[in-house]
Amino acid sequence: MKQVFKRPESLVDVPTHFCPGCHHGTIHRLVAECLDHYGLRDKTIGVASVGCSVFMYDYFDVDVVEAPHGRAPAVATGVKRSKPDHFVMTYQGDGDLASIGAAEIIHAANRGEKLTVIFVNNTVYGMTGGQMAPTTMIGQETTTSPYGREEESAGPPIRIAEIMAGLGGTSFVGRGAVDTPKNLMKAKKMLKRAFEVQINNEGFGFMEFLSTCPTNWRMTAEKANERIADELIPYFPLGVFKGDK
Repeated sequence: MKQVFKRPESLVDVPTHFCPGCHHGTIHRLVAECLDHYGLRDKTIGVASVGCSVFMYDYFDVDVVEAPHGRAPAVATGVKRSKPDHFVMTYQGDGDLASIGAAEIIHAANRGEKLTVIFVNNTVYGMTGGQMAPTTMIGQETTTSPYGREEESAGPPIRIAEIMAGLGGTSFVGRGAVDTPKNLMKAKKMLKRAFEVQINNEGFGFMEFLSTCPTNWRMTAEKANERIADELIPYFPLGVFKGDK
């Protein structure tokens, strides 16, 4: 029997630790497929920060540097400037990138650092206790907003991709989801473009993924997947915001 589906070479053959229904595993596969497609595995340096995203070093068969919370873009800048012939990517969550790391991502992007940033937005701090994040939706209950996020006190959820698109140094900005096969294929196409702007020495590439967090959303995997379509995508629209061919 012919095998038509297999593990990408850039993924390590180990069991996943992610919660059932979490989209990190699917996003990892897309990233690994892109690394394989462009032949980047042997010259990639990943930069991991703090949160569920930090475990990229367990799953990607590439060299990985661990950065302090939120500082992955700053560390990646140093790595890329010292190793300009390498492909450098960060893999970050919303509590990391959009909160404590907001300054780092904005300034790295505005400078046009030749990096590829993969941003996983599940609207909550996943690893550290389920606290409210900058992208938490209005009315969403978290451990620090037990009655739901209130716009009057916390402001509206921050749309990071739109901010990135408004900065002068960004070459590509996209937002995708992996809740359906159709959205997954569109997201992969955008992710490849985020890779290409670095490969072609064009500048800074940014790809946001909307992701589930069934554990901290207190939902089944099925309901969490439905929430992506029903609540998140209407507020965080999918598509290319800057740099489409």
